[in-house]
Formats: sequence, C-alpha cells, structure tokens
Amino acid sequence: MKKNILVTDDDTRLRTLLGRFLEENNFTVSLAKDTVEARQLMQQTNFDLLILDVMMPGENGVDFATALRKDSKIPIIMLTARGEFDDRIKGLEAGADDYLQKPFEPKELLLRINNILKRIGGNSSSSNNFCNFGDFTFSLTDSRLKRGEEFIHITEGEAKILAILCKEKGNPVSREKLSALCGGIDDRSIDVQITRLRKKIEVNPKQPHYLQTVRNLGYVIYS
Repeated sequence: MKKNILVTDDDTRLRTLLGRFLEENNFTVSLAKDTVEARQLMQQTNFDLLILDVMMPGENGVDFATALRKDSKIPIIMLTARGEFDDRIKGLEAGADDYLQKPFEPKELLLRINNILKRIGGNSSSSNNFCNFGDFTFSLTDSRLKRGEEFIHITEGEAKILAILCKEKGNPVSREKLSALCGGIDDRSIDVQITRLRKKIEVNPKQPHYLQTVRNLGYVIYS
C-alpha cells in the first residue's frame, strides 16, 4: 500500500515540487501551506510521515512539532534554512526524527523518508531493544555492551552515542545531530567518544569495520 505523506511548507513552489516528486515515487501526498491547514488534513487522514518547514507565518514548525508530540508519534522530517543551527537543535528537541537543510536534493529527502519508514515498520519491538554488529550486542534498554558473553565497559557518553547510532543503524548521523541529542556537546567531544568506542570494538581502530565515517555525512554503525 502507498504511504501517506503530509508536506507542510508556506513556499508554494517547493511544496508543489515536493508533492509531484513524492507522488512520482509511489507516495500519496497531501499539501498544506501552514499548520492550520495541516491540522485540518490530519483530522481527515492518518499520515505515515510529516515533512515540516521550520519557518512559517503564524505557528512555526517547531511549535507545531512540540504540540504533535503530546499525543502523536508520527515521524517528522524538519526542513531548515541553511546555517540555522539553532533551528535544527530546536527541531530535534521538539521530537523531529530527522532534518534536512534547504536547498536539498529531492533524492536525499526520498532516502531519508524510506529509511525512517523502514526503521519503523521493519523491526519487531523485541529486536528493537538490541543492536547487533559482528560479535557485539548493545542493549538499548540498559546501555550495556557485550562481546559474546563478555561485558565491555563503556562510559555514559559512549553509550549515548552508541545508542543514537544503533537506532539509525546503517544510516549516517551527523555531528550536529549527535551534538543535539547528547545535550549540545561540542564536535571535539563527539570525535573523542567515537575514537574511544573504536578502540573497544574494532580490530584496527584506524581502519574501522563497524563504526565508520561517511564523508560529509557523519558516523554510521554497520553490521
């Protein structure tokens, strides 16, 4: 069945182009120029994902996402202006699942949509509690890392980063997103935590197999 997506953006040209592009890629799409119209459409249709612009007249995207999260778990991809770091932080804190900077390639948006929908619909609740890579198992419930039956000591900071990467397994996570989800720590601190994790899980930390760097995109965990 086709997935239903709601695009909410006050830019008529972008809104129309996104609608056309997503429909060409086998989605059912509804368009809203502001959050008032978005609410009306959400009363009529159960959407599978929401694409939401931050800057809109009246209620902005961050406030709308915050209100939605009180009673909805709908996945949200936030659209932010290039360089507006504070908007991205606020969007993630409001409950957005991902963000994309304008201008962006529609194919990148499509990739992010499919990754989110696959992650939500592809795993059972029990398997979601564990992240497996190689001989390692990381428990998302108690933040404990094991190699076989042996527990590997990791710090609280390392556990936070590993949990984020495991939830996005196979998908690169930027330093900015890691920073936001880890309470705003700086890029250097993130790099240090990554280096420490690699020393604990990689045969050769300088040529990592599991915890890799994807140029211009961020860090990623692979099986």
